[in-house]
Amino acid sequence: MMAVVAAMVLAACASIGSPEGGPRDYTPPQVTKTSPAPGSVNFKGNKVEITFDEIINLKDQQKKVIISPAPKTQPLIRTVGKKITVEFRDELEENTTYVIDFSNAIEDNNENNQLDGYTFAFSTGDEIDTLAVSGIVLRAHDLEPMQHVIVGLHSNLDDTAFTHVPLERVSRTNDRGLFTIRNLKPGSYHVFALNDVDGDYRMARTEDIAFLDTIVVPTTSQFTSQDTIFTYDRRVDTVMTATHTLYLPNDLLLCMFNEGYRSHYMRQSARPEAHKLHFLFGAPSDSLPGIEVLQPAQHATDWYRIERNVDNDSLFYWITDSAMIKTDTIIVAMTYLRTDTADRLEQVTDTIRLGYRKPSAQVKEEQKRAKEKESRAKRLAELLEKQEKAAAMGKELDEGELDEIKELQHVDPQDIPRLKMELGKSGAIDVGDSITLKFDAPIASINPSGVHLEVKRDTLWVPYPGPTPTLRPVDDCNPMRYWIPATMLPDSTYRLTIDSAAVTSVYGLTCDKLSKEMKVRGLEEYANVYFHVNVKDGAVVQLLASGEKVQRTVPVKNNAFELLNVPAGTYYLKLIIDANGNGVWDTGNYHNHLQPEEVYYYPKRLKLRRNWDLDENWNIYETALDLQKPDDIKHNKPEQAKNKVEKKKQQGNEEEEEEEDEFSTGFNNSYTGNKYNDAKNNRNNRRLNR
Repeated sequence: MMAVVAAMVLAACASIGSPEGGPRDYTPPQVTKTSPAPGSVNFKGNKVEITFDEIINLKDQQKKVIISPAPKTQPLIRTVGKKITVEFRDELEENTTYVIDFSNAIEDNNENNQLDGYTFAFSTGDEIDTLAVSGIVLRAHDLEPMQHVIVGLHSNLDDTAFTHVPLERVSRTNDRGLFTIRNLKPGSYHVFALNDVDGDYRMARTEDIAFLDTIVVPTTSQFTSQDTIFTYDRRVDTVMTATHTLYLPNDLLLCMFNEGYRSHYMRQSARPEAHKLHFLFGAPSDSLPGIEVLQPAQHATDWYRIERNVDNDSLFYWITDSAMIKTDTIIVAMTYLRTDTADRLEQVTDTIRLGYRKPSAQVKEEQKRAKEKESRAKRLAELLEKQEKAAAMGKELDEGELDEIKELQHVDPQDIPRLKMELGKSGAIDVGDSITLKFDAPIASINPSGVHLEVKRDTLWVPYPGPTPTLRPVDDCNPMRYWIPATMLPDSTYRLTIDSAAVTSVYGLTCDKLSKEMKVRGLEEYANVYFHVNVKDGAVVQLLASGEKVQRTVPVKNNAFELLNVPAGTYYLKLIIDANGNGVWDTGNYHNHLQPEEVYYYPKRLKLRRNWDLDENWNIYETALDLQKPDDIKHNKPEQAKNKVEKKKQQGNEEEEEEEDEFSTGFNNSYTGNKYNDAKNNRNNRRLNR
């Protein structure tokens, strides 16, 4: 019996199981040794080595790691095991402080814990510079944090320095748009942000930029803090006081924009169809180019109808002269504006050949249909001849042959070209919607008597009680878009009828009959939004759906705006300080010292329900600017520190801090710009009262 028990024990001891891995590591890598030492002076070598307490990786090295001042040749940066080596391939400048900014590129090999904001500095002279400035970079038009863009300084205060001289001292923003430029000399600086596409550390007109209007002077400030140590029975044991250095300014706000600069030139010229010419230009223009037909020499003076976009950089010329349409090659002389090598606009005239050849697939299809048509005609002629002979003999064809004659005499609708038209909306439509129609060719004429609009009264259709409905062009850009100016009442049903041949295109094609019903939704299906805002006027508010698609734009008047008859759903609000009063957001211009127009977001999403009114107040300065945009529509979100989130869950800490996550920054605790003092003070007071 004892032998059996012993055998069972030995078997149990010998069984192989999966060993427990122990608690997860949440600690980022720690520096254990460097060569030279941090903050060294009189450095004469060309290599920096940094050793950590565990195996590490460099993530997104090219995007995140930056060395300042920037060497002409990119240093060689390697990671082997626990060590990072930075080897300079240029001779280092004398009496210069160098900073290697790793941002959050350093992470451990196993758990990907990031060492956030690590920098290493040394000096090739007797002293090392120690001042610093910090802040945040947001994209001006939508307040997205600008991740991993360059922020730099110039002690040369000339405006042309940014465009002609590389930035003197640089850093990169992190994944929340935050930056700190360290180890600065005392002095006065201009501050810039740059999405440096060409890697030359200076502005190009096509790159995203930001600039401060004021001169920045780095300073320091001393402050003290106290920490209390308690005994086990909660009595005060020791009060420790420490002195700290605050590097200022630490509240710089840079709003990044793109000037939208584009060179003027002709990007493309084509003849996509026999009756259509297309010209695409590199930049918007206030006027249309001049065009003269050189070939064919004989043509109508009004040989085209033009379709264009609002910027006049995409133009379609619909040819209405039948002789030109049949011409294999059209030659035109076009006079337009072009940017020369000195970045000036000059007027040029180009001679352009525009040939057209039908696609082979289209030719084959036309040949196929022609053969089918010929075959049908031949068969029909045979049957008619047979029928005529049978009739002469007092006989009739059999039923199958008579049916075949009917089928062959039926005209295929595809053989009758028609003007195509589409109704913008039918079925259920919203209050305030217009009746719109789109045709597939420019319109030559409309017969008003062929357009009918009716409203349903009980079970009867009666004529629309307003002015006689007419088709009018939506604008002068697109000659194929029309609308009917009619006021349609809520909870009513309408019917639009357009008679056959009521509309004729410039190519002589007429429309088929159209008859569509439209039911206007009742007012009880909508919500109304009323806001009081601390902006008197000179601003516009955009109602946004998911994806930031603009649903409506309304002006602010007398500290208020309203959005009436909004369909139920989830929305967001964006306010634009409309400085020039054109109703849209406008970008900035560095050469004119023009900042982009200011943008603010209502920090909460609006969940609107049917038959519901919302009345709210909005102080656009109450919430820190980088915390205003709701996360639902934010695109450039920070890299999630998943280990911290998981650690909280494992510790059972599910407490939330008033919608404020631990990775948020905000002007509430790091920034003290004048506009955002309210947000900072309010947030700090709430923390003190907890």
